[in-house]
Parts: sequence; structure tokens; C-alpha cells
Amino acid sequence: MQTQAAVLWDYGRDWEIEELTLDNPREGEVLVRLTASGLCHSDEHVRVGDLPMDALPAIGGHEGAGIVERVGPEVRSVAEGDHVVLSFVPACGRCHWCAIGRENLCDQGAGLQIGLQQDGTSRHHVRGQDARLMCMLGTFSTHTVVNEDSVVKIDEDIPLDKAALVGCGVTTGFGTAVYGAEVGAGDTVVVLGIGGVGANAVQGARLAGATRIIAIDPAEFNREQARKFGATETFASAEEALEPLTEMTRGALANAALVTVDVTTANVVAQAISLVGKGGKVVLTALAPVTANQAEVPLFEVIAWEKRIIGCLFGHASPRSDIPKLLGLYRDGALLLDELVTRSYTLEQVNDGYEDMRSHRNIRGLIRYE
Repeated sequence: MQTQAAVLWDYGRDWEIEELTLDNPREGEVLVRLTASGLCHSDEHVRVGDLPMDALPAIGGHEGAGIVERVGPEVRSVAEGDHVVLSFVPACGRCHWCAIGRENLCDQGAGLQIGLQQDGTSRHHVRGQDARLMCMLGTFSTHTVVNEDSVVKIDEDIPLDKAALVGCGVTTGFGTAVYGAEVGAGDTVVVLGIGGVGANAVQGARLAGATRIIAIDPAEFNREQARKFGATETFASAEEALEPLTEMTRGALANAALVTVDVTTANVVAQAISLVGKGGKVVLTALAPVTANQAEVPLFEVIAWEKRIIGCLFGHASPRSDIPKLLGLYRDGALLLDELVTRSYTLEQVNDGYEDMRSHRNIRGLIRYE
């Protein structure tokens, strides 16, 4: 079939809208008609080259939802007509990590930067060339073919445009607080960076029972938005927050600092460590360039105060259980999804959406296909 997609031809360039030739799904694969795709910062990492794909051209997008239109042979988990969320990390259910409940580390995730189907071939073709897919999904298109390991069936009463957000940002942010930091009732939590992931880290901390949720972001708009999702205090920088945090906790500092900035740097890691007290957890969720290999870590302080630094992919979540759970919380009014979407865009406006993100004019932009 023929459709359109936002394609990256070279790092540092904008996304270009191209005609896409899409093959039929093969064994274990499904064709999904997408209704919406979130504009996540991870695609910006790909565009600028911080997170390079194995090869270009590549179709962007990894946060989407839609309806299954066709299934290939041996597909068992979904059928034509099912409503699904596309999970940015696949979950095969068979590898060691899936078996122990760590679906976010599924062995099939090894193909995320390769961007081909699990058999090593492509179903997506642009200008006669095979196209790679961001996270093996390519949601910057009205249709895509993906492995069934990457789709999670959901209830049909959930609006698909809101469900799309749970494919990455919502689950990542929520899980960063609830699973990564293990926030508990009465805790004090600091969230550094209030974008699509950080806002949901705030929500996760709120739902876990944190008493103080301190949002840190240099953009006034982002700080204002943080309060909608449960932030109790906001500051423009870690330096500005340190003295008030010390006073409000009587010197104990935060139980956890969640790093959800646009790009993790050595300085941000140092700031996060300075904000947590004894036994405190620093949870690193925001991506760093793949070449980054240094961080500013006060070793004596980390050892003597037993501070912990934790890496956190997809919020430690298991997509097949956590995506339906989070959508249930949305249905019950506990999890805010409508409020996350600052502005909607057409596919042709994808670069405008990312400019708004870079300029702090949206928390989460959303491409709507219908």
C-alpha cells in the first residue's frame, strides 16, 4: 500500500514528508492504522544524531496507538479490529527478562536502533530504499507494520489519541517514580525537567503518595504545567531549590531525584545527587548521547550517605501489564492524559511540533491522523 511518513535522511536535518510503500505483514507481524503519535524527545535525539540509527533513511515516531487492520500468519495476541497501543520496547514474553517480569529489558529490544523487522528485513520503502523504523515502530505515518511483540491490546472505550501517550512518555515517567525510585507515602521527591516524561514522573510521585513534589525546570511554562500534575513547589534550577528543600525537610533533603531533562549531562547528575539525602535515589531516565561516558559523582558522599544512582529504561515498566493499568487509572480520573496534550499537529507539521518542544511551548505535542 501507499501512504506518507516523516523521514530522516541525514542527522541534523528536519523530518521530510515522503511517499511510503508499505509491504504486507509477514509471520508474527501486524498492520496498524494509526490514529495518533506523540512527539517524544527521543526522536529529537535521533534527528540530531545523539541516538543514531544503524542506517538511514529512518521513519520517526515511537509513541502511537491505532487499530489493527491486517495480521500475518501465526499472530495470536491480537486480531483485525483490535485497538492497540504500540509499546516502544517490545515484549516477547519468552526471553529471560520477560520471564522475570522485566519486560522493559526484553531481548528483542536489541533491535531498537537497527530499526528493521525481527527477521532483519524491511516492510517500509521510501524512494526505492528500505527505511528503518524508530524503535521498530515508525509511528510518524498513518500506517505501519510491526511485530506483534510491540503491540498491546486495550479496551475500546479508551480514546486512542490519549492512549498513544502511554506507549512511551506516560509509562516512562510514571514508572520512573513508582518503580525506579520506589516512591512511598510521605516521601519528598524532586523531578528535574518537566516535559512529556517529567510531567508523568510528577504524576507517578503523586499517585505513590509523595507529600512534597518539587519540579525543577528553567522554563516558566513548564513549571506552571507541573502544578497541574501534582507538583507542590517549583524552581528554575537545582541551585535555587537547594536551600528551600533543606529547610522544608529539616536538612534531610529529598528521598529521590528523578532526572527527566531533555539531555542528561554530567552536571545534571551532580545536581541530582546534591538534592537527595541519606539513602536517597537518583533515577536517570533522560537519555544522554551514546558517546557520553563521564559523570560528576561525589564518591565519598555517595558511599558515606549510601546514595544510589539507578538507570531506568521505560520506567522499569512491563508494557503488557502497565499500559492497561495506566489506562484504567485514566478511566478512573486518577491519571491525567487530556491535560498532557498542549497542542495537536498534522503529520506535515511535525517539525513545527518539535520547534514548539525546543522552545518550551508544549509539554506533549500530538500528531492526529483522524
